[in-house]
Parts: sequence; C-alpha cells; structure tokens
Amino acid sequence: MLHLRLITPPDRTEAVTEVIEATVGTTHLVVLPGAARDPQGDLVLCDVAREAGDELLHELRALGIDQDGSIAVENIDLSLSKRAEQAEEEAPGEPADAVIWEQLTEATHEESTLTVTYTAFMILATMIAACGVVLDSAVLIVGAMAVGPEFGPLAGVCTGLVQRRPALAARSLAALLIGFAAAIAATTVFSLLMDQAGLFSRQMLDNGRPNTSFVWQPDPFSLVVAVLAGAAGMLSLTSAKSGALVGVAISVTTVPAAANAAVALSYGEYAQMWGSAEQLLLNLGGIMLAGTLTLIAGKALWRTQRGRWKRQRPLSRS
Repeated sequence: MLHLRLITPPDRTEAVTEVIEATVGTTHLVVLPGAARDPQGDLVLCDVAREAGDELLHELRALGIDQDGSIAVENIDLSLSKRAEQAEEEAPGEPADAVIWEQLTEATHEESTLTVTYTAFMILATMIAACGVVLDSAVLIVGAMAVGPEFGPLAGVCTGLVQRRPALAARSLAALLIGFAAAIAATTVFSLLMDQAGLFSRQMLDNGRPNTSFVWQPDPFSLVVAVLAGAAGMLSLTSAKSGALVGVAISVTTVPAAANAAVALSYGEYAQMWGSAEQLLLNLGGIMLAGTLTLIAGKALWRTQRGRWKRQRPLSRS
C-alpha cells in the first residue's frame, strides 16, 4: 500500500476528504485541522492501495493541492490492519500491475539529471569494461554493466515522450549523450596510460577474445536483447520491482561497447571503434523503443482501469 501525507488549504479539506472517501481502496483517513505550519493548512493522512494510487493522485492534483499545499507519497512495507487488507481487496487489479505515473516521472527525473556522481559512475563503469574487453574477462564486463547508470536517462527519455514532457526527454537525452561522450573520452586517455604502463597492448585488443568480441560485432540478437531488456526495465520501474533492474543492467552491452570503442580509438583500430559505436547505438535505440512502447501499453491499461474505478465508485462507499 501507499501512505499519503497531505497539507491542504482549510477551504479544500472537505473536498479532499470526500475524494479520498470516494476512492476505492483507501483507508486509515486522519484529519488534523490547523496542524500544518509551512504551508499553513490542515494535515490529512491516509493509506491507499497501490492499484488506486494513481487515480487518487490525479483527483488531488485536480483540486490544486500540489500547488497550494503538499502531496507526499511513501511506500508501506508492512501494514498490520484488517481494514488495509479489505481496502486492497476492494481495489481492482493487482499491486504489481499498478502504475503510479507521478512516482515514475519523479524517479526518472532524479535518475536522468546530469550530475558529477552520474558522470563518475559512467566513467568508472566504462573503465572497468575497458579492462574487461582487453583481458577478455566476462566477469569484468558483467561488473561494468551492473555499475553503469545509463538506464536512468533511457527511462527518462521514454517517460518524457509518453507523458509529453519534452523538457524531461531533452534533459535525459542530454545526460545520456554527454555521459557516454565523457566516458569514452576519459577511457581513451585511461587506455593510453595503461598502454604506457605496459598493462594494455594492441595485441591484446586484436586477439580473438571469444568472451567479449560480441561488444563490437553487432548482429540481429543485439537488437532483440535490447528490445527485451528495454521492456523488462520499464516493467520493473512501473511495477516497483526494482530488483529486476539488476538483470536488465547486465543484459545489454551499452557500457562495454563504449569501452571497446574508446580502447580501439586509442590504438587507431577504427573498424572496431565503428563496430562498437554501431553496437552502442543499436542497444540504446532498442531500449528506448521498447521502453516507450511498454509505457504506452501501460498508459492504455491505466485508462481502462481508471474507467473501471469510476464505474465502481458509486457502489464502493455509502
């Protein structure tokens, strides 16, 4: 379930409580008149089944509570309440299938902002992958995939397109492109330094590398895996099953392809560099395509669910 903490202007508290009481799947409603100081207003608390959360947030925003007050949402890990169980049973659908669009937009906004930390993770992941491709180590490649933060901006692009928020899509795309550009540039310098130290060599790059040669030799499976990973990644975000993101992170070759491009560039191996660039663009494009289509399908399901809630409302509460 979700816990909502609202600060409401006193003249709208009654309307807010009516909306909460009319929404299928809500419970534990508490109203504390005049409890809020900044901004001034009434404090309203309630719990709502995840399936009904997006509908309730939509109604609250329609009342302008997000403009003149506050709406805070928290996940409830444990709720020992018979009434909470009843509320979840009343709400149509399953919690894992529910999409909280405001929560998704906020999460992708945070993960898709170009920051020093994001860029550092991108550079470090690409350097780790560079060691992996030169040593032909699948373990290092998998580790680099898990460290790479690129799925946040990819999800931000998809969310921005589907939600028609061009600013979010543009910011996410900028973070993605700048992040990879910085990582490739830094890893190229890193490769040159490793060569000077005698740890990298052109021969190591030109060897057969049976475990890692796929990062610069794209084939139809590259697109297939990217599409499947993009769909799985967006489902993990919208259903709050974030653990699945680890599997998504290690299933696509974005960071390793960027690393191989950087190492190949440092040695003037342009065939490998362009092959790696093609692999990188193919994976990014496949993930964004699948992620966008997955969100479109989720939005269509949300509209259907919303219509069902409206039809059930008159019967839900007396």
